[in-house]
Amino acid sequence: VQLQASGGGLVQAGGSLRLSCAASGRAFSNNAMGWFRQAPGKEREFVATISWTSANSDYTDSVKGRFTISRDAAKNMVYLQMNSLKPEDTAVYYCAAARRATITSSSYDYRYWGQGTEVTVSS
Repeated sequence: VQLQASGGGLVQAGGSLRLSCAASGRAFSNNAMGWFRQAPGKEREFVATISWTSANSDYTDSVKGRFTISRDAAKNMVYLQMNSLKPEDTAVYYCAAARRATITSSSYDYRYWGQGTEVTVSS
């Protein structure tokens, strides 16, 4: 089982990036998916989660209105559209697959983790 995150890079403040997460080895159509991030010197934090049906999603307060999580179950893909990026969004972003179908912000609920993709937002 592998989760491969991609799409990170260097962007100016106010810009946009779209992160992608490709799952292989098994289907995650019945699992909630999530994005987490870890900034230098900080602990990993929750960013966004989406339910197995895409009917529900949730975000950490600092990204609400700027980030959008989505998924394509048929392609076994999860996305994170990030708009109006700020320097404080700079971090390594990780996608993860939960043990449950419903949304969750707790990292303990996630079983599979990707390797991370780096996002740097310059001011």
